[in-house]
Amino acid sequence: MKDKVGFIGAGNMAGALINGVLKAGLLSPQAMLASDAKDTQLKKVKKTYGIQTFRENTQVISQVSTVILAIKPQNIEEVLGEIAPAVTKKQLIISIVAGITTKQIAKHLSGDVPVIRVMPNTPALIQEGASVLSVGKHATEAHLKSAIKLFTAVGKVVTVEEHLMDAVTGLSGSGPAYVFLFIEALADAGVKMGLPRSTAQLLATQTCLGAAKMVSETGEHPAQLRDMVTSPGGTTITGLHKLEAGGLRTTLIDAVEAATKRSKELGSVKR
Repeated sequence: MKDKVGFIGAGNMAGALINGVLKAGLLSPQAMLASDAKDTQLKKVKKTYGIQTFRENTQVISQVSTVILAIKPQNIEEVLGEIAPAVTKKQLIISIVAGITTKQIAKHLSGDVPVIRVMPNTPALIQEGASVLSVGKHATEAHLKSAIKLFTAVGKVVTVEEHLMDAVTGLSGSGPAYVFLFIEALADAGVKMGLPRSTAQLLATQTCLGAAKMVSETGEHPAQLRDMVTSPGGTTITGLHKLEAGGLRTTLIDAVEAATKRSKELGSVKR
């Protein structure tokens, strides 16, 4: 059981984490197990990563020290009820199930089981994710370090108090979709101005990627970097004026706020 990780659910996010952990050399395929209700998912992860797979969730639980819940929110109560008799307080439960609190999970298991909640996002599929962790009542510093090590394999990791997880969902959880829309619109603008679609999409994508890396690697405030490229009376300030007039900044803030509120609503329904 020592240092073995089991995935309950073998979908895209589980696959991303398995891939990242293997690439980082944190665990061998023999040290990872997965269960899923769908044979197609099990065959895929077994063929791709060479890990052990099972139809029964309890077969995974009995062999691992860390359990990662990677299932849909609507299935959480059924799965927790199934695995509860097999889970012990010596195991760490990591949940990437959206909207489900550590308290809710602990309540369905024996109350003193250590639980850590994680909100990853889809760029984890290419090891460029932003994963946010919050620690349940019985999780220790050692448990947190273990979880951070796993999720660092698929990108950046930060920790927050659990009451902020809805805001995290609104920003980084939903955020990739906002950026995809921005890239799509930027490329459409290039096409309107006469650029071929393939060229416009490449330029829009690389511009966003490069700009994001500049913020990340320089540590400068985005406003300072924006000012560097904004010449008096030039093209950039003219374009920025149109974006501000169109309410881009306010619309993005409103989008994160609305998504945060929706996350809270969905969480309250599940409670």
